[in-house]
Amino acid sequence: MGHVTEPVDRRRRYGGAGAPVHAAGGGAAAIKRGVSWSERGRILRVGVVTAGLLASAATTSAASAQSGPAASAQSGPAATTSLASAQSGAAASAPASAGLSVTSSSTLYLPKPTGSHPIGTTSLYLKDTSRPDPWVPSVEFRELMVSLWYPAKSPGRKRAPYMTAKESELLLKSGEITSVPPDTLSKTRTNAFTDTDPAGRKHGLPLVVLSPGHTKPRTELTALAEELASRGYVVAAIDHTYENVATTFPDGRVATCVTCEIKKNPAWWEKLAKSRAADVSFVLDQLTGSQAKWKGARLVDTSRIAMAGHSAGGASTIAAMLKDSRIRAGIDIDGTTEVRFPDSGLARPFLFLGKPATYTPGQGDAAATWERDWKQLNGWKRWLLVTGAEHTSFTDLGVLADQIGVDLGADIPGVRAMDITRRYVAAFFDLHLRKKSQPLLDKPSTRYPEVKHCSPETRTCR
Repeated sequence: MGHVTEPVDRRRRYGGAGAPVHAAGGGAAAIKRGVSWSERGRILRVGVVTAGLLASAATTSAASAQSGPAASAQSGPAATTSLASAQSGAAASAPASAGLSVTSSSTLYLPKPTGSHPIGTTSLYLKDTSRPDPWVPSVEFRELMVSLWYPAKSPGRKRAPYMTAKESELLLKSGEITSVPPDTLSKTRTNAFTDTDPAGRKHGLPLVVLSPGHTKPRTELTALAEELASRGYVVAAIDHTYENVATTFPDGRVATCVTCEIKKNPAWWEKLAKSRAADVSFVLDQLTGSQAKWKGARLVDTSRIAMAGHSAGGASTIAAMLKDSRIRAGIDIDGTTEVRFPDSGLARPFLFLGKPATYTPGQGDAAATWERDWKQLNGWKRWLLVTGAEHTSFTDLGVLADQIGVDLGADIPGVRAMDITRRYVAAFFDLHLRKKSQPLLDKPSTRYPEVKHCSPETRTCR
């Protein structure tokens, strides 16, 4: 298994939107996922500043470790851009150090969830022996790591780590950052506790599957997962092996990013989405079948399963829903889609949630994919855009960037964007999995004026 290694190729360059930007040939030919081709310059800028965020977060964490308990670090997405990129011509308009105001007492943290339940979390190692790995055919089975968050009976004593020490090391190496301890990124403070007992009645909890962006670890959606778990959901976030910088297995092996080096085109992205759909169906089998792999599986209501994803993960939600009828509702968060609907369309509830720069109806190739899909959605549907958001605003990175003082190009504070993301995602699932009325989804809100409701038919948003 030659792609299960410890070191990451430090010659790689990654873009901020989750698509690889190879050093050879420049970023222009390599960027495409969750954004239009015309937005390549914006993505390079975000990726460059992300590198600065990682470096700053690592410096802050190291300083905090000297003054008190280690509680801060930066999420995986920040590590996927090389610092060398920050020195390139494409980075000239956005210095990685712009806006920094870090002190030794600074602490990075995820926002507290708003639900009433304490949160437990655990990780599962799953192996699908029915198929070879789609990216490394010599591996005769598909291995996956899945994080679960769930309402807990009581808080535990040990907060869950944001990632492993080895993943932290590989992410730092990927960013060519060697001036801090290699385990720096493993010290992020979260709001969940490790392996606490789940709370709930038998078949009483809805299940939500989360899928991250390409090159991103499942940890980038931790704040969203914690919010849903605090509201009484079981949440399963999948690391799609060989599609991100590092996936660590229980025996210590680390799978690196094979897909980062593959030349991309629309057909390839369609393959990725369908591969992820197979991952999702397998995970659902393992969580809800007669030989379920999680001790709390009896709490899951198999009639109330849904999915959401960011970027490539959002696009994969459509593929998963088309493949698996158990998924009753879905959300695409800022992801350009490639998988085509059958003539019959899809009659289950669906939400598009994104940024105006890419997904305003009638403006650009990426928005056109949503417009194409919109016509095939025959059930409840909404198209919502968050004014001022950037691609990273819907993930943990937006929150952490603001805490450090790094400008990622968003015109909305990270904590505000996360509040909006969590509120609207939770409202969607509460409506369609719990049948609770959600007026928030029916019209513009005075509480969230940044959120625009769009009508693709008239190409207007209000």
